Amino acid sequence: MSKEAKKLAEVKAFGKWNLGGIEVEDLGLQRYLSTRAMFVPHSSGRHEHHKFRKSTVNIVERLVNDMMRHGRAGGKKGKAVSIVRNAFEIIELKTKKNPVEVLVRAVQNVAPCEDVTRVAYGGIVYPISVDIAPQRRIDLAMRFLTDGARQAAYSNPRTIDECLAEEIIFAADRDNRSYAVRKRDEMERVALASR
Repeated sequence: MSKEAKKLAEVKAFGKWNLGGIEVEDLGLQRYLSTRAMFVPHSSGRHEHHKFRKSTVNIVERLVNDMMRHGRAGGKKGKAVSIVRNAFEIIELKTKKNPVEVLVRAVQNVAPCEDVTRVAYGGIVYPISVDIAPQRRIDLAMRFLTDGARQAAYSNPRTIDECLAEEIIFAADRDNRSYAVRKRDEMERVALASR
């Protein structure tokens, strides 16, 4: 192993949590769920103009970027990074596990496999069940996790950090108290009815 490879193997998320050795069990998501080494979850959008390059962006950075949707951290990358860092601290305290590994397991559990689309045939519109592409599965899973955290923190004395940590822990355990798990089950139930 070269010097650079050893240095990259020692790189940790937020300087604390190891990114190496995290296995993705879902075979469909292995190529699209990246846990590659990074010092800071900020790639400055270098992936933006290349097709499928988003799949090389670290999963922690994708979570940070999704936290920057409308709401408390809308467009504020520094605030979103601190929210995710604090949530990871809480996850580590509650589960005694690597929070990046818990996040990967949560994304695998929450990523829906089927969706419904509308097909017009002879002037009549039919809902039809379709498989979802792996990259879109991860995008939906991240959106469900962050939306659930935002909804839980709205008009609530608990902080967004605590709500995000709780949402990720529940999703990793596939607990029905998670907004993301309920959303995935609802999508797949509608798709099953449209087969």
